[in-house]
Amino acid sequence: MDEWEEQETATSGTCALTSDTSTGGTQGDFWNSDHGEFQGGRGGRGRGRGGFKNSFFSDGDGQNNTAERSSFSRRGGRANEEDGDNKNVSRGRRRGRGGGEQGGRSGFGGGYRGKDEKSLLKARGYPAENADASDRPRVTYVPPPPSEDEESIFSHYESGVNFDKYDEILVDVSGTNPPPAIMTFDEAALCESLKRNVSKSGYVKPTPVQKHGIPIISAGRDLMACAQTGSGKTAAFLLPILQQLMADGAAASCFSEMQEPDAIIVAPTRELINQIYLEARKFAYGTCVRPVVVYGGVSTGHQIRDLLRGCNVLCGTPGRLLDMIGRGKVGLTKVRYLVLDEADRMLDMGFEPDMRRLVGSPGMPSKENRQTLMFSATFPEDIQRLAADFLKTDYLFLAVGIVGGACSDVEQTFVQVTKFAKREQLIDLLKSTGSERTMVFVETKRQADFIATILCQEKFPTTSIHGDREQWQREQALGDFRSGKCSVLVATSVGARGLDIPDVQFVVNFDLPNNIDEYVHRIGRTGRCGNTGRAVSFYDPGADSELARSLVTILSKAQQEVPSWLEEFAFSGHSPSGFNPPRKHFASTDLRKGPQGGFFQDGSVTSQLAAQTAADDEEWE
Repeated sequence: MDEWEEQETATSGTCALTSDTSTGGTQGDFWNSDHGEFQGGRGGRGRGRGGFKNSFFSDGDGQNNTAERSSFSRRGGRANEEDGDNKNVSRGRRRGRGGGEQGGRSGFGGGYRGKDEKSLLKARGYPAENADASDRPRVTYVPPPPSEDEESIFSHYESGVNFDKYDEILVDVSGTNPPPAIMTFDEAALCESLKRNVSKSGYVKPTPVQKHGIPIISAGRDLMACAQTGSGKTAAFLLPILQQLMADGAAASCFSEMQEPDAIIVAPTRELINQIYLEARKFAYGTCVRPVVVYGGVSTGHQIRDLLRGCNVLCGTPGRLLDMIGRGKVGLTKVRYLVLDEADRMLDMGFEPDMRRLVGSPGMPSKENRQTLMFSATFPEDIQRLAADFLKTDYLFLAVGIVGGACSDVEQTFVQVTKFAKREQLIDLLKSTGSERTMVFVETKRQADFIATILCQEKFPTTSIHGDREQWQREQALGDFRSGKCSVLVATSVGARGLDIPDVQFVVNFDLPNNIDEYVHRIGRTGRCGNTGRAVSFYDPGADSELARSLVTILSKAQQEVPSWLEEFAFSGHSPSGFNPPRKHFASTDLRKGPQGGFFQDGSVTSQLAAQTAADDEEWE
């Protein structure tokens, strides 16, 4: 029996409440260095303040990436719980937000559980929520297989009334010799199978990021693409990759104990990477190309067995992906494409060491010998500097519209409210919206549980999602929200990025985030694919003053009304002086451009960095 099979317990249930144990690596001392991430052990040492012991930080990804590995962003910001796989990484803690600090100090023990969930746990013999973590069974959860029904695979929601307005969005492609854009999918020269699947998926014409991104990737160029939320970025990188693999006759093989994928796609959260996998599976339907997904919170043995059935495109969260590489189940020598989705997060919230470990792994082709693609709705300049380490020097930068800004299809409203008045304000708001599908964003896991409990008591069908919930609970919560069983989903930042849930009409920022990028991604859960949506944000003058000026800028760019009181907070001295004025057209621009819009001599980020002032250099040190 293989080592990974021996690790699986004899538990017959399909879900449990603690983590898989990761075995040691099989590729030499490389995997036994730097934090000992592949040295086995159960992890879960997440030390909050006061030595708090938290078993939720480890979920079988072979990593002990807890709060003690916190990476503070150069841009400052909030305690970020967008952990993908056991990465509860702090970007700066914030007190006084009605729910305690983020870091797992929740008295709710891992997520709000409704009556049905509690009964299910009890029936399956799991310990009480206040049981010691060492008494909990290890992760043996096996998710239900995705549907094989063709109608289900190609299900999609219709584009909105504003979809045609995408053609009016400004586009800027910077870099040397960019290929011309395509106007139709026919011009993309897709093979018949791929063209048929695109049509079944409801795609009629490409969005701007697809018009420019597809030919750039097909031409073999590295790309940093920045486009607004809900604009079709996933298809922009999947279609040209799958087309090239099919043209080259790639086919999955189940005859090897080490799978060597042609493409690796990495994303920060489990929900997002699973969504990307389902898109890849849809486009590859009926072909020889086989996508596979690996992420934490799921039985490692189950994922290895799936992986060994063959893999051309491997989608994964960082921890579980590195774990699979360390176990010798994934080889990197044939990698042609490396894709980072939500790339600014991947390089800004503690994942950067893992990304460097990935590209420095044995067998991984150098950046000159692979194609690296990065996509996000926000690309601050400090992240562009980091990203340049992963890209060829002649990469292209694609900026679509006011991409660092909010989507203009989302009507943004702000309500000035104190911390302790938010709860009643939220209840009144939900009563006025009826049964509209609503996402409520809060800052902490504990707050998510608390608000979900309150809303259930008020007879609003509510569920919650955050990093302390078990994977099966997270999937059940999303399933209940997608199906309409629960019309309200309370989420932390783990639900802010990439999730594409049909018919989300309403987003509520119960707690505003500490950085404007997070705000943009949150409200981007509505108003997608040309549909309209609404976002209401509770502004607490005592906690949110640092965000005031950035909010005014975002509203102005989206041509939305700016409340007079918000302008007063923004410019009356209550906000910090470190404010970046808005750019004329693009909120994210290629930092390789000089002050007059031209490129530095060699067009590289190195030249840009050399042009920085001494003060900037000191800041980076």
